[in-house]
Parts: sequence; C-alpha cells; structure tokens
Amino acid sequence: MSTKSSNVEAQQESEPEEDAESSLNEEEEEQARERTAPAAAVIYEAIFKEAKDELNRPTQALFWSGLAAGLSLGFSFLGLGLLKGMLPDASWAPLITSFGYTIGFLVVILGRQQLFTENTLKPILPLLRKPSLAVLSDVLRLWGTVLLANLIGALILAFVVSRTALFSEMWTPEIFAALLASGEHFLELSFVSTFVGGIFAGWLLALMVWMLPYAEKEKVLIIVVITYLIGLGGFAHCVVGSIETMYAVIVGPASWGSYIAFFVPALLGNIVGGVLLVAVLNHAQVASGRHTLPSE
Repeated sequence: MSTKSSNVEAQQESEPEEDAESSLNEEEEEQARERTAPAAAVIYEAIFKEAKDELNRPTQALFWSGLAAGLSLGFSFLGLGLLKGMLPDASWAPLITSFGYTIGFLVVILGRQQLFTENTLKPILPLLRKPSLAVLSDVLRLWGTVLLANLIGALILAFVVSRTALFSEMWTPEIFAALLASGEHFLELSFVSTFVGGIFAGWLLALMVWMLPYAEKEKVLIIVVITYLIGLGGFAHCVVGSIETMYAVIVGPASWGSYIAFFVPALLGNIVGGVLLVAVLNHAQVASGRHTLPSE
C-alpha cells in the first residue's frame, strides 16, 4: 500500500462521520428545531411584515384603533391609583401598586389596539430598509394619526373620571388623592428627568414589541414584566403620563402649559428610546449579517 493511500485512510478514520453527529430521528429533530430560539433575522422579518400591513391601513382605521388604545390605557392610570389609595404609604407599597400599571397595556397589546410607543419600532424597520419619501410619509401619517387618537382617548378618560359623580360615590378620598398625586409627580419633574425617563420607557416598550412575535404562551408574562418595570421605575410614558397629568390639570391647580412641559420631553424620550436604541440597533445587527436586505 502506498504512502499516499495510507494517509487518505488515516484522514478518513480521524474525521467523524457527519451522520454520527446526531442520534435523533426525524420527529425528534423537528422537536429540537421547534425549541430552538428564532434568529434575530426571523424576528425582524415577522415584525417587518406586520409593519407593512400597519403602514397600509386606512387612516380612519388607525384613528379608531388609536382612540381605543388611549381609552384602554386609562386602566393603567386607574389600576395604579386604586392600589395606591387602598394600600398604606409604605416603602414596599410600589412593589404591589406597580402591578396596576400593567392592566391597560395588557388590554391594548392583546387587543391589538394602536399605541404610539409600539410604533417607534414597527414602521421604522421598513423605513430603514427602504429609505424614501413615500415610506417616510406613511410613517408620519401613522405616527400622527395614532398619537392624536391616543391623546384624545387619554383626555376623554381623564375628563370622565374627574367629572363623573358615580366615581366619587364608589371610591374613597384616598383613591382620588392617589390619582392626583401620580399626575402631580410628573408635572414636578425637570425637562431632563422626564426626557431620560421617557427614553427608558420607550426603550423597554420597543424591546417588548421585539420579543412578542415568538413569545407564544409567554406574551402575558412579558407584557406584565416590562410594563411593571416601567411603572415601578416611574419612567415617563407619553400616553399614560398624559392621562395622569391631564387629570391633575382638570382637578387641580396645574395648567395646560405644565402639561405641555411634561408631554414634550416624554414624547421625545419615548421616540429616542424606541427608534435609536431598539429599531436602529436591531436593524443594524440583522443588516450587518447579510450582504443585502430585500426592499419588500
């Protein structure tokens, strides 16, 4: 036997057979694939396709969905206030009361209602993939419609709670004091503090949107954990915070100018947190792993 043949045989013996890498049958291999976490590109494509559908929705449909979301987020305001009003003013109380903050978000997200801060991620992906005036116009139309509808819903909810006698018959003065205090807290914050808190709120909500497509049975848990952290941290959310501060303006001595002083930095912070820290970074990680991304 030649030296060349011996070397070939030795090399073949030293290399493991490809088929020996897995002892699973076909059904077991399928189960293993199902339990493998999806790649970032897969999540990206799922959100991208959903975003394309949202950008193509009629303005009227976006408005009514956004109005529903603004009203529904009122349950975060009420849930937080009710728990605060019923619990003693203790250092541990926020650990429980912050669960009230999650209620409105559960209704909005599971009910597929349009919330502005969710849209700091979704429609930005098509814009980053195919930058054009047409896509930018669609993004601005979606943003403007949803944000306006969210704020109208927030104002309606704040006005109804503050002006309906039925609530005063059902709730104690401590609950109304807690509702007012939550709004006054945000109105007392500086521009910078509100802006930074808004960044964290927008960042966390956009991360939640990124995680949801393949969360399956864990969706409720993810929504609760993320929004609980926002409530516990006192981070400024431009819509829930609007309900809180609008209520304080309606029933208290605060002015609408002080509301604007809260809303502007909260909105800017939410946009920065969602667009720059989640949409742009996740687009970059997917795009950098491919030579090109399809435009559609």
